[in-house]
Amino acid sequence: MAWTRKHLLDLEELTAGEIVEILDTAASFKEVSGRSVKKVPALRGKVVVNLFFESSTRTSNSFALAAQRLSADTLSFTSSGSSVSKGETLIDTAKNIEAMGVDAFVIRHSAPGAPHLLARHTACSVVNAGDGCHEHPTQGLLDIFTIREHFMRDQAHKKADPALALKGLTVAILGDIRHSRVARSNAHGLRKLGARVILAGPPTLVPAAIGAALGVETSHDIDYVLQESDVLNCLRIQFERKAGRFFPGVREYAAIYGLNEERMKRAKPEAIIMHPGPINRGIEITPELADGPRSVILHQVENGMAVRMAVLYLCVGANN
Repeated sequence: MAWTRKHLLDLEELTAGEIVEILDTAASFKEVSGRSVKKVPALRGKVVVNLFFESSTRTSNSFALAAQRLSADTLSFTSSGSSVSKGETLIDTAKNIEAMGVDAFVIRHSAPGAPHLLARHTACSVVNAGDGCHEHPTQGLLDIFTIREHFMRDQAHKKADPALALKGLTVAILGDIRHSRVARSNAHGLRKLGARVILAGPPTLVPAAIGAALGVETSHDIDYVLQESDVLNCLRIQFERKAGRFFPGVREYAAIYGLNEERMKRAKPEAIIMHPGPINRGIEITPELADGPRSVILHQVENGMAVRMAVLYLCVGANN
């Protein structure tokens, strides 16, 4: 199918076919990172602005490098010390930057819906790099890409039907679901591609209402979930969003809900471990597991570059 969208605001609005098109485009871009000259001219002459109103290391650097590998010019904006700190609105800030002749905004903001607002008020392409507790679509896409790459190498025929791309796999998303935009993006994308999704963790952080709203299962029994799952995607406890108020203490959380070597003995032998980072080592997951043979965490980081190149190419370059 031919990509027609100017923006990537969330995975909830995408079809299975559109998700597969991003994944397939990312696969074609992945080999660029292995070249001696790590650039292609796909976005030559375009300007991509990283508009980050929340702290970020991995995502902002990944988007900046992805844009540069597509030969785009890049500009990084942070709210600290900017006109925003003097009272300027998001729209005024964006319009002033847009007037400099930019083509795309990659935005992270604490307010859910901020990327949608930006898309309505500017002529640029807008890519959501995380908005409050709503969605983080490129993280969801890179997680799905990593899962597909790991399990589907010998099942290329499934790509012919997007609805069957991940059919038969069970993906558990563990931890702080209440505050997680990553969980929401993963749930939307995985469900559309035929995977079974289980949200798991303490009842206070995994309300049944969230699972019902997303159309996926919820469980508070980690040992049951381990036995069921092919993928264990551990989420960071978001202490900056006061997540610590939802359980008695980190020691209890780690003992009851954290992944450790003893608990992993209950998991399927082929199950893989994921984490969007940054990791609270010893809380969500032990260092031995995070760095062990089951972990594909660094593959997620590597694949994030290809996925973000694909998203920028499709939204900014393919139809412009």
